Amino acid sequence: MEKKNLPGYSGQLEICAFRSQEKDRNFSRGGRSFYFFDFDDNIAFLSTQLVLFHKKTGQELTLSSGEWAEVHTTIGKSGFYKDYEIRFDDKNGTFRYFRDHEREELERLGHKHQVFVRDVIDLFKIPDLEWKGPSWETFYHATFNQRPVSVITARGHSPETIKAGINQFVHHKVLPHDPNYLSLFPVSHVPTRHLLGDNDLTMTTAELKQSAIRASVRSAIEIYGYNDHHRFGMSDDDPKNLQLIYEEMTRLKRTYPNMCFFMIETHRGEFIKHEILLSGTTSFKAPDVDQLNLFEPR
Repeated sequence: MEKKNLPGYSGQLEICAFRSQEKDRNFSRGGRSFYFFDFDDNIAFLSTQLVLFHKKTGQELTLSSGEWAEVHTTIGKSGFYKDYEIRFDDKNGTFRYFRDHEREELERLGHKHQVFVRDVIDLFKIPDLEWKGPSWETFYHATFNQRPVSVITARGHSPETIKAGINQFVHHKVLPHDPNYLSLFPVSHVPTRHLLGDNDLTMTTAELKQSAIRASVRSAIEIYGYNDHHRFGMSDDDPKNLQLIYEEMTRLKRTYPNMCFFMIETHRGEFIKHEILLSGTTSFKAPDVDQLNLFEPR
């Protein structure tokens, strides 16, 4: 029997055994590369569902996170989802599976883990090509090489739950160790929203992600020191979020003109890398590759 067919075999750590850690591109100049990731449909495709409600009957309709990214601006307004609405009750509403549950509720439902952790565990029941997102290899590279990583997600779980879920990749031997976390911002988590300055809970997800990006850049400078050769990159798939990420990185570029800022757009399976410049952007579309490096030139 071939080794790859043995139960529990993971090729990822086999690769690790023959792989050496790489020094940062700007290591000799004191610069670091900082990797910012959205989680859903970027690092991995989870089965977590969002729930819409028919305006008149209350009938529920579930969407995947990928479907949500495509249509959420039309919900209640036009097209197929015109007669549906979003409900914001954390326990019974649209995002109820994107929030933590109280321990008593978990026990009542017969679950040992929070939804996010359970959904990550469920990934390992299917082939990895079905769950690995477009930025998985970049996430793996950043983790393996101990690059500072920030996870900036629309989810409302606690940061501890997000870490516990990501740790399942280590437990199931598809990551060699936990990421070197710079920051972790699940921006729908109420204490995290307060931390990002949203005291009245009125900021949109995209605005919260903007605030999280700026906070992460500041943390990078506080922890690793200022250096003109620092490089920052973020991947996301939601068009509205991407627009505000671009706007925030443009402001950051003006504040830190000698540092480099990159954004990767993974919407609809495309890979478009944008470098933010003082004069605008330079973009590179790579439709025929599985992964696109967050920083390196084409």
